[in-house]
Amino acid sequence: MKLCNRMKPWMIAGLVAIFVSACATTQEELADGPPLDDQSQTGMADDGSISGGADATGISDDMAGDGTSIADGAPMDAIAMLEQTEGALASRTIYFEFDSAKLSSESIQILETHGSFIAGNGEVSVRLEGHADERGSREYNIALGDRRAQSVRRVLLFQGASTDQLDTVSYGEEQPVMSGHTEEAWSKNRRVELIYTVN
Repeated sequence: MKLCNRMKPWMIAGLVAIFVSACATTQEELADGPPLDDQSQTGMADDGSISGGADATGISDDMAGDGTSIADGAPMDAIAMLEQTEGALASRTIYFEFDSAKLSSESIQILETHGSFIAGNGEVSVRLEGHADERGSREYNIALGDRRAQSVRRVLLFQGASTDQLDTVSYGEEQPVMSGHTEEAWSKNRRVELIYTVN
């Protein structure tokens, strides 16, 4: 019993020493080692700012391509990103097959990028303008343009865009982008255009 009483203070001192040693090792690893997993996943830097990965705009570095950051490293605002002539957000017209409102896999990828951008920028709103080629009646083409705009809207909403940010309108065959009675002209007119506004 006396032996146990003598060992208790030594055991407590030993455990405290081990604990302090473990804490010191962890602090050294934090200072010298790679970033913590949760920091690398969230993109948070040591100072609390966002670095790499998805920033407040909802566009990650690899999605946005070159030119998404200003020279000092600060993220670009929504207007600057929309003014880019190259990169993920530059493609703002979605094309459709004849008499169809079905999105291609390429179109879905484009819309996923736009949806993430819209979701990350509450000051952005988008008008989705649906169009059709000249074949079919005026009423049918208005309905077809609306179905196309709604297809695009669903993908953007799925990516996190708010219903308040999206508006749809159909022009049917009334605003062709290319005149003519050829398949080339018709294929360019079967579209939805994303028209951005920054409030």
